[in-house]
Amino acid sequence: MHIPVQKKIRLGFFIAFTVIIVASICSFLVTKTLLDNARWLNHTIEISKSLEVITKQLKDAESAIRGYSITGDTAFLRPTMQQRSIKIEEEYMMLRRITAESRQQQLHLDTLKKLLDKKYQQLIAGEAKVTSRQKDTSAVQEGEKSMDRIDRKVQDMLNIENAKLRQKSRLQSFFSAIWIPVIFISSLMAILIGIYSYVTLTREFRLQLHIESRLKSYQHDLQQNIKLLNKSNEELEQFAYVASHDLQEPLRKISTFSDRLQTKYGDHLPSDATDLIHRMVGAVGRMRILINDLLLFSRAGRITPENIVKVDMTQLIQEVISDLEVSLQEKRAVVNIAPIPVIEGTPTSFHQLFQNIIANAIKFAHPERQLVINIRSEQENNECKIFVEDNGIGFDPTYAERIFLLFQRLHGMSEYSGTGIGLAICKKIVDSHHGHITALGTPGQGATFIITLPITQTLYNEEN
Repeated sequence: MHIPVQKKIRLGFFIAFTVIIVASICSFLVTKTLLDNARWLNHTIEISKSLEVITKQLKDAESAIRGYSITGDTAFLRPTMQQRSIKIEEEYMMLRRITAESRQQQLHLDTLKKLLDKKYQQLIAGEAKVTSRQKDTSAVQEGEKSMDRIDRKVQDMLNIENAKLRQKSRLQSFFSAIWIPVIFISSLMAILIGIYSYVTLTREFRLQLHIESRLKSYQHDLQQNIKLLNKSNEELEQFAYVASHDLQEPLRKISTFSDRLQTKYGDHLPSDATDLIHRMVGAVGRMRILINDLLLFSRAGRITPENIVKVDMTQLIQEVISDLEVSLQEKRAVVNIAPIPVIEGTPTSFHQLFQNIIANAIKFAHPERQLVINIRSEQENNECKIFVEDNGIGFDPTYAERIFLLFQRLHGMSEYSGTGIGLAICKKIVDSHHGHITALGTPGQGATFIITLPITQTLYNEEN
C-alpha cells in the first residue's frame, strides 16, 4: 500500500517529537537527581563539619584542662570554657537549622543537647578544680565516658546522613544507567529520521521540479496548439466565407441561364426538357439555401466577453414569436410563454437559437391538430432550464442525440424541407454559452427541447 509523502513526513515528525519528549523527561529526572545529590552532599558536609567542630571544641577543652593541670601554664585556659561553650552553641543551632526537615535528626540533636549540657558542666567543674589544684581522677573518668557518648551520638547522626547519601547515589546510578541508552537511542533515531526526511523531501522536491517542468512543457504545447487552432479557425471561417461567395456566383449564372432558357425557348422545348429545367432550378435553390446555412453555422456561437450582456429572455422570445407570426398563423398555432429569468449571453445568438427551435416545431406540426407550443423555465442555483414543448409529430427517442448533428435528417426532402443544419446551430450556440441542450420525443405526440444555460457566464467573468 502506497503511503502519501505528507503522511510519511507527519509520522516522522511525530516520532521525532515523541523521542524529544522522552529524552527531555529523562534529562529532567537525571538533572533533578544530580541536583538533589549535590544539595544533599552539601547538606551532609555541613552537618559533618558542624559535628566535627563540636567534638573538636570539646576535645580541645579537655586537652586544655589536662595541659594546665600538668604544666600550670594559664595559656591552656585561653580561650575560656565559657567562650568555647558559645562556639559549641553556635554550631549546635546551625545543626538545628540544617536538619529542621528531619524528625530523626532533631531527636538525636535533643539527646546531643543534653549530653553537651552535661559535658559543659563537667568542663566548668574540671576547670574550677584544676585552678584550685584539686586532684579528682573520678571526674576524668566521668568526662571520658561523657565524651564517648557524645562521639557515639555524633556518629549516629553521621550514619543517618551517609545512609541517605548512599540512597541518593543509588538513584543517581539508576537514572544514569537509563540515561546513556536513552540518549544513544534517541540520537540514533533523530539521525535516522533526519536522513529519512532529507531523502524524502529531496525526492519529493525533484519530483515536483519534474512535474513543474512537464507542466510548463504541456502549457507551452497547449498554447502553441491554441494558436494553431485559432489560426485554423480563422482560415476555415475565411475559407467558408470565400467559398460561399465563390459558389454563389456559379449558382447565379445557372439560375440566370435557366431563366433565359425558359423565357426564350420555353415554348419550343419538349415537356421532359422543361421538367429537367424545373428540377435544375430547384436544385440551385436548395444549393443556395445550403450554402447560406453553412455560412450561418460557421458564424454561430462566436461570442467574446465584450459581447456578453444581460438578456431579458421573456422579451427576446416574444420578439422571436413576432418574427414567426406569419408561419404561426398558417398553422393556427398557440404559443404559451411563462416568465423566464434574465440570462447573460449574446442576444443575437439567443434569438437565432429560439428562432430555430420554434421554427422546427412549426415545421413538424401534426397535420390533424392545432399546434400548441409551451415555453417555461426552472431555475436552480446558477442554472436555468428552458423547456420548449410542442404537440407535433415528435420523433423516436433513439435519435435524440443524432438530431443535433450536422446534416442529420429524420425525414426525406420530399416530406419536409430543410438542410439538417438548424439544430446543429442550436447546439453550437448553447455549447458556446457553457450550457447543454437535450431533446425528448414521442412519435405522434410531440417533442420537448430542454435548454440549460448558466444565469451568469462565470468563466468569462473570471477571464476578465
